[in-house]
Amino acid sequence: MRKIEKRAVVCLLLAAVLVLGVVLFCVRFVRNAGRWAGFPANRHLYNSKGQLSVGRVLDRDGDVLSWVDEGGNRRYYDGEIVRRATLHAVGDPAGNIGTGALVAFASKLSGYHLITGAYSPFGAGSDLYLTLDARYNYIAYQALGGKKGAVGVYNYKTGEILCMVSAPTFDPLSPPVIEDGDAQYEGVYLNRFLSGTFVPGSIFKTVTLTAAAEQLPDLPQRTFTCTGSTAVGGGTVTCPHAHGAMDIGGAFANSCNGAFALLAEELGKETMTQYASKAGLTSSYSVNGIPTAAGRFDVSQAAGADLGWAGVGQYSDAVNPCAVMVWMGAIANGGRAAAPQLILKTVTAAKLPGSLYLRKQTGTLIRADTAAWLADRMADNVAMTYGTGRFPNMDICAKSGTGEVGGGKAPNAWFAGFLRNEDAPYAFVVLVEEGGSGAEAAGNVAAAVLDALVNGY
Repeated sequence: MRKIEKRAVVCLLLAAVLVLGVVLFCVRFVRNAGRWAGFPANRHLYNSKGQLSVGRVLDRDGDVLSWVDEGGNRRYYDGEIVRRATLHAVGDPAGNIGTGALVAFASKLSGYHLITGAYSPFGAGSDLYLTLDARYNYIAYQALGGKKGAVGVYNYKTGEILCMVSAPTFDPLSPPVIEDGDAQYEGVYLNRFLSGTFVPGSIFKTVTLTAAAEQLPDLPQRTFTCTGSTAVGGGTVTCPHAHGAMDIGGAFANSCNGAFALLAEELGKETMTQYASKAGLTSSYSVNGIPTAAGRFDVSQAAGADLGWAGVGQYSDAVNPCAVMVWMGAIANGGRAAAPQLILKTVTAAKLPGSLYLRKQTGTLIRADTAAWLADRMADNVAMTYGTGRFPNMDICAKSGTGEVGGGKAPNAWFAGFLRNEDAPYAFVVLVEEGGSGAEAAGNVAAAVLDALVNGY
């Protein structure tokens, strides 16, 4: 009798495990079936060349960026410059660019549905509309002028990314044979906007200034004197030239390394680390499931002037362009911004909505009162340093940056900021690798794209 009872208990345990396994599988099936169906080994959805043979990719205006011809081959937009400018958003035929829609959103393009699977009676595949406007990508790519870098613009109220360019790039209709050490295509499969991290230079001073504004009550009354060289933490921090006497607004407009290094040293490692994290520059965002690269602010081993240099965006600092763009959006929007997204909508072969894409917001990246004060300082930057004439009909707030990378290379050029126009709530970031002056090289790219967005040129 006891043997029967023990066997019954074992059978019940096995049955419970089986039921639990079935439930777990059903949950995972509901959540992941589309991704499983879109796996590249599925020859029902991929042709013999490994190309996704269903679905169209379109921009927000309905321009078709990629489709499948009658022979099941993947085709691309007719204009070569647009193909190059949208490569990292759409993807290459071989699937080497993991952030491209043909890879990252293959389950959406497949048209998979829990009821009909990938074989809808209305037709194969779905239309995937990106939030991007191909025209803005075209302008940004042209403005980069063959330089490596990244450009991003998004609506900080809705989260829609209107422009996303990464360079170098190539024509997906004629993929090059890339050999090791080929400088022209170094990192060509990397989406620099989403997946890269770079030395930020002076754009990081927006974080240091935020920390100082909230932690140092007498900051508005302070004055700084720059002779071109400042003793900080037993070391030395230099500026390109002497800025003379100035208040905090002048130090920010002049982008004085000495003044901001002194502030970082006074604030200390813990506070600086806390504010870099709160700004979202050391974490990762999910852009419709694509994780962005996490930045770095590690001053645990900083000594001498290291903390000062970290406060001006050097030392070992590294930031992701998309995260910088969202940080700019949060300053513009009173402390919080819409989370970035690349998918506008999907439409099935039956002309029905394929998925719902709900808007999400970040947490609080900066206090509302500090954000308003910082925005005014960034507007002063444009008026005092960059020139408002370059940005017609725009209430623009910005900060440039020059990220020294060493190795005999020219510094990376940055220009990041936002518009306060009611009808143009856009945040932007531009990175030009080895571009030199952020205000010039990166600022000119930003001016070209923003001019098209605001003025329609």
